Amino acid sequence: MKAKKIVSFTLAGIFMLSCAMGCSGKPSDSPSSAEPAAKEDSAEKSNAAQETKDTTADTVNLTFWHTYSEGEEAVFLDQVVKGFEEENPGIKIEAVRMPVDGLQQQVIAGASGDAAPDVMRMDLTWAAEFAKLGALQDVSAFDGFSDLKENSLEGPMNTNYYNNGYYGLPLNSTTTVSIWNMDLLNEFGITTPPDTIDGLVDLAKKYNDPANEKWLFTVAGTYTWAMLPWFWTLGGELTDENFSVASGYLNSDQSVAALDTMREWYSDGIISHAIIGEQPDAWGGMTGGKYGMISEGPWFFSSNDSSFKTETTLMPEGEGGSISIVGGENIVMFQNSDKKDAAWKFMQYMLSDESQLAMSEAGVIPTTKTATDKMDTSAAPYLDTYLTQLKTAKVRTPSANWGEIDTILGKAFEQVIRGEAEAKPALDDAAAQIDGLLK
Repeated sequence: MKAKKIVSFTLAGIFMLSCAMGCSGKPSDSPSSAEPAAKEDSAEKSNAAQETKDTTADTVNLTFWHTYSEGEEAVFLDQVVKGFEEENPGIKIEAVRMPVDGLQQQVIAGASGDAAPDVMRMDLTWAAEFAKLGALQDVSAFDGFSDLKENSLEGPMNTNYYNNGYYGLPLNSTTTVSIWNMDLLNEFGITTPPDTIDGLVDLAKKYNDPANEKWLFTVAGTYTWAMLPWFWTLGGELTDENFSVASGYLNSDQSVAALDTMREWYSDGIISHAIIGEQPDAWGGMTGGKYGMISEGPWFFSSNDSSFKTETTLMPEGEGGSISIVGGENIVMFQNSDKKDAAWKFMQYMLSDESQLAMSEAGVIPTTKTATDKMDTSAAPYLDTYLTQLKTAKVRTPSANWGEIDTILGKAFEQVIRGEAEAKPALDDAAAQIDGLLK
């Protein structure tokens, strides 16, 4: 910043000096009658140069790290940044597109070395970890936070929660819903997808054709992103509502029953071997006409090139309701920023309808109630299902130790599904380990 100011002052000085030497454009030996006009012109330009210098000196330059795709970045720069800077002429956004690979370590290095940005678009599972490290600013006491919290979808908002504070705001979100291969359902004689777990399983028992590797639905794997929507929908829980303890929740009767049900789906042939990593996997089986339904995110529609007819619905309802999982990114402010007032203005603007709806044009799903209500989905009607599912979607436990918790859960899920452990002792052990990580 200092270097930029010095350059600005130097250029202004040179400009003023050149004006004094004849910037009126007239020869130096012009008649004396022209001198007042030349002096007046010189004074005006000198004042303009001084105003430019003062404006530059007063400008706050905010550094913002992000991982938007090329298309998303274009909308962000052309609409969001431009709109913010027009509303806040004293603040300039220095947007830096960061590489995804190795980004977490780069952020750790930046925060520890006082080289972090002012604001960042951060993976939602990182917020608690960086809050614990003391790298992020708790924004829950800032002016306007309560209104932003009230207008944000509950699941995405909770991803910023840590130790009784909120260390960011939900910037954009995503989830998974039921995607149906209607060609296969019609082949089975099914015209309308079932809307309950019981109905889904009854139809699977009736129409599954393992000899030809055709199943009504499957689960993509034993990792948490794939398992949790089903586990929660069947009535399972991870922790209490304050994310402070797992014992009594992860190993409750309801959670044990939920995991046992999924184990039975696999052992009884209700679902395919994709859940333990065998082929065809969820996407391959879906596009290859082997699976009638998988739970997946909206990227399925932009990434697959199949020609089969699809339909999206909410997760079939079970004991726990119709529940899916929250994904996406948060916007956070770093503790070492000396521009917190400007950073907070930018964060607030990023959750405005203007910004949220602009980014939705690039395919980014909003996190606020008002923006989701106003979002135009006419070009991609399937997004309506995702917007509705987000209202009940749950978050992965917001903990600085989520990486370890994720590993523990994945191991317990896999052991039970494979029949290598019983659900109750596996979840008892996992709950005990996770309790220690939540303290």
